[in-house]
Amino acid sequence: MSAAPIRKDHLDRLAITLLLVCCAFWGFQQILIKTTVAEVPPLWQATLRFTGAMVLLWIWCQWRGVPLFQRDGTLKGGLLAGLLFAGEFAFIYIGLQYTTASRLTVFLYTSPFVVALLLPQFVPSEKLRPLQWLGLLVAFASVAVAFSEGFTHSTRTQLMGDAMALAAGILWGLTTLVIRTTMLAQASAEKTLFYQVAVTALVAPLLSLALGETWRWDYSGLAWGSIALQTVIGAFASYLTWMWLLRHYPATQMSSFVFLTPVFALLFGVGLLGEPLTLALLLALVGVAAGIVLVSRKR
Repeated sequence: MSAAPIRKDHLDRLAITLLLVCCAFWGFQQILIKTTVAEVPPLWQATLRFTGAMVLLWIWCQWRGVPLFQRDGTLKGGLLAGLLFAGEFAFIYIGLQYTTASRLTVFLYTSPFVVALLLPQFVPSEKLRPLQWLGLLVAFASVAVAFSEGFTHSTRTQLMGDAMALAAGILWGLTTLVIRTTMLAQASAEKTLFYQVAVTALVAPLLSLALGETWRWDYSGLAWGSIALQTVIGAFASYLTWMWLLRHYPATQMSSFVFLTPVFALLFGVGLLGEPLTLALLLALVGVAAGIVLVSRKR
């Protein structure tokens, strides 16, 4: 078993830098998925992505000498975290077929509230102060403002997609809860992530077959390039960084940073897809930044 990690009670400069980089890529990842899903079916795309990440992570662990299969009491927690992680991405990919990406993103990023509400019940040191709760609410409200144009008309189909997005956000929050409150809290970041990508690599193809998706290999170079970036940086490097951060920093404070991801996605949409830069987006940037400052303040 890995030695107990040295935990900090606030986010330092290293943590903030890593979180900003991760959130920026996750925002860019939305563009990658959006431009690839028309060519590669969603859950087949997830299968390729997480199978590749599992192989990369196994190679990484062999190179670094990180044990993955020793008995250390993490199996139950690891399998549960893996199933929650797989369910989250299944709801995301399926939900995108019924609702817009903007609506899905707003509901998905309710996950920090799940963490902030439930985690302190198990880890008292994770409890947020009133000012930090205010920051969390300000950040979420700012994201909602940025995507407000997507809520002008609602159909039954969209509501079904919204419900799936909300389910994905809840599962994301519960995954964080499991990681922090089970033996996974003492496991290496690599092993914690391996449980999640390995279970997803097993579940995603079964769901893909159940939905009747067509499996092919003759995709364009752009599609394979997108899948490669999603795999190497998204499902491997950035998630490994996130797992490491969870072991060393307060999860409730970290969760506030995920509100930057949809804002980054909008910014990349402006810069790469020529989408308009609106007042709502500028207000969202200011609001999310203010919310993160409040949540991340030291006692």
